[in-house]
Amino acid sequence: MNFSNIYYFCRLFSTDTWDMTRLSVNINKIATVRNSRGGNMPDVEKAAVDCERFGAEGITVHPRPDERHIRYSDVIAIRPLLATELNIEGNPIPKFVDLVTSVLPAQVTLVPDAEDAITSNAGWDTLKNRSFLTEICSEFKRHGIRTSIFIDPVPEMAEGAAACGCDRVELYTESYARNWAAGKEAAVAPYVAAAETARKCGIGLNAGHDLNLDNLPYYISRIPWTDEVSIGHAIICDALYMGLEATIKAYLNAIRTGAESSSSEI
Repeated sequence: MNFSNIYYFCRLFSTDTWDMTRLSVNINKIATVRNSRGGNMPDVEKAAVDCERFGAEGITVHPRPDERHIRYSDVIAIRPLLATELNIEGNPIPKFVDLVTSVLPAQVTLVPDAEDAITSNAGWDTLKNRSFLTEICSEFKRHGIRTSIFIDPVPEMAEGAAACGCDRVELYTESYARNWAAGKEAAVAPYVAAAETARKCGIGLNAGHDLNLDNLPYYISRIPWTDEVSIGHAIICDALYMGLEATIKAYLNAIRTGAESSSSEI
């Protein structure tokens, strides 16, 4: 019986209500398709509502300064339509901070991506940027917004994030996804270490980037206390063949399979 399984067992049979890892669907790629032709097809607002209707427990958007996929206006329009949580990701430049504090999502995820980045490619150095991140976390928490910091799977970065006053960290799972096929345990080991450090620091845990139907169950089985996974690219790719509703249900099932696999090892 490993430590993560003991923790899962305690949560599973706690007197408190506990939900399994939540799935937040990132709809950026839907906006990318819309923007490639102009007009409003596909309809991003309808897609957000439909993702919820199909079982998504949250919607994630990542507006970038050039608005090449999700636009700032999309975020404002989507917010009142949602019954579940809205998670806004982005680099906290002044324009982004203003958007978040006006929209008031359930969660904001701080990502240090450059304006010209194709996609997020690194987590924060929470030690070098402690003063800045502390100030930003304080501003968002002053508005009642749960604040998460995007980090690489390094225990020191989790400790640094906690010192900044965030509520959660989101582990950048690109290296896990890239190395998963070559060796699952080696690929996930840094994430387990960072996740355990985050837990010891008393902060919550999210994960995202390149998670898919193949690698997601094992990740959850090894880190079953993950609060939320944010997945977009793989969901939209799978939806081309499976349809959006069936795809979202498949990802929810993958999370469940991982959680059940963890509990079966107890």
